[in-house]
Parts: sequence; structure tokens; C-alpha cells
Amino acid sequence: MAYPSVKPWLNAAAEARLANLILYGSVALVLVFFYVPIFTLIAFSFQEGRFLTLPFEGFSLRWYGELFRNSNAANALWNSTLIALFAMVFATLIGTLAAIVAVRYRFRLRIPFTGLAAAPLAFPQLLLGIVLLLWFSVLGRQFNFNTGLVTAIIGHVVYIAPFAMVIVAVQVFNFDATLEDAARDCGASTWEVYRYVTLPLLWPGIFSAAIFSFLLSWGNFYLTYSLAGSTRTLPTFVFSGIATGSSPLYPAIATVVFIPGILLVILADRMRRKAA
Repeated sequence: MAYPSVKPWLNAAAEARLANLILYGSVALVLVFFYVPIFTLIAFSFQEGRFLTLPFEGFSLRWYGELFRNSNAANALWNSTLIALFAMVFATLIGTLAAIVAVRYRFRLRIPFTGLAAAPLAFPQLLLGIVLLLWFSVLGRQFNFNTGLVTAIIGHVVYIAPFAMVIVAVQVFNFDATLEDAARDCGASTWEVYRYVTLPLLWPGIFSAAIFSFLLSWGNFYLTYSLAGSTRTLPTFVFSGIATGSSPLYPAIATVVFIPGILLVILADRMRRKAA
């Protein structure tokens, strides 16, 4: 029995155009969803008036001047930078070592080790901050110290190191170990193999992990709020200021922080593409 042929309601060219429309339309909607609030915030930073209201009262750079004259903001900026730099160094170092151990070596407790190393990823930041605060409170009474910059750095490293480990692990997984064997066959020592072969080939992943670690620490609020004590960083400075009233000063801070962050992300992406 012959069945009548069914013609598709769209030809191949129309299907391709529809697929492209859906794909590019979805990407455009996502970008609008992400960036419209950011650019709105940037626009508010150039408002002349004292309050975040529409319509704007005029265009002015007044709040950027206020920002650079504000000693509290400068101190918060310095503290955020200090915490982020130390957290970046230690988190990247620990994450790199953990990634190499977890991916390249086979030992009996490898799976539990990997699970424990990645466990902070599953913790909400607020809960992790509270747990670490309780822990530092007990140790502080025992050894007579208070929460501050050091405890904030330790908390950031605990939270960020697993992210660095995952990023570097991807680079380690794609690493060609025969290159190390070739270097050994040519007479290179273990240190020379790591210095001239392993680390240069893993460097794009390590660099990306460092940038990501810095940005995670730079904008972290929950852990800093819990562990920094009386030390004020940019996130806690903005939070305390907004709690007492809105001002274009805080969109100006957000703009100053946002631009270097975007530049760092672009730099990390260029490193990744160059390595590829």
C-alpha cells in the first residue's frame, strides 16, 4: 500500500534561518538581561543629583571626584585589593597542586581526596562564612586574636581554591605527558621538566585560575562580611552606605570596579586563545 508523501512545511533554507533566529535571539536576550542593569548603573554614576532618581538632574563627573576624595572608600579599595591579591596567590597555588594530584596521580584515596578538595563548591557562601566565623571565634579565644584581614584571606582561599582546582584540572587533563618523557630522554632533570615543559604548558590554565580567583575574592561580600571583623572592603563599604541611603557615589564605585574586571576577563580569554 502506497502512502502519500508528506512535504515538510519548511524547506532547508527556512529551517536554517529559523534556527539562526532562535539562536541569536536567545543570545541577545541573555546579553540584554545581563548588561542592561550594569549599563543603567553606569549611567546613574554620571547623574548630577544626590539621589538615584529618574529623570536625571544633569550630567556630571561630581561623584567620581567625591569617590577619589573619600578616604573611607580609598581604604576599602586598598583592603579589597590586598585580600584579593593574597587570596589569588594562595588559592591558585593550592588549586594547581590539587589539580595535578587529582588528575595525574593514581592512589587509593584519590576519589575521597578529590571530593573533599571540591567540597567548598557545594557550600553556600553565607553558610561557609558562618561556619568559619564560629571556628575563628573558638581559635581566637584560645590564641587571643580577632577577625580581620588574615581571617578574611583564609576564608577566601578556602572558598576559591576549589574553583582554581577545577580550572587548572581542565588544562592538566589535556596535557600531553609524552612531552615530559621526551624531555627526560634528552637529559632534563625533574625540576627542569617542570620548569621548562610542565609549567609553561599549564600556564594558560593557571593564569585563568588566578584571574578568576582574584575576581571572586574582589567582589565577595558574604565571607568578607563574616570574617573581616572591623576591616571594611568595597563590598561591605557599599553595603553599609546603601543601608543608610542611596547615592550616585555607589554606582561610581561599581563602574570603577567593573571596568578593570572586564579588562582582566578579556586578558584571560586572550591567554586561553593564544594557548589553544
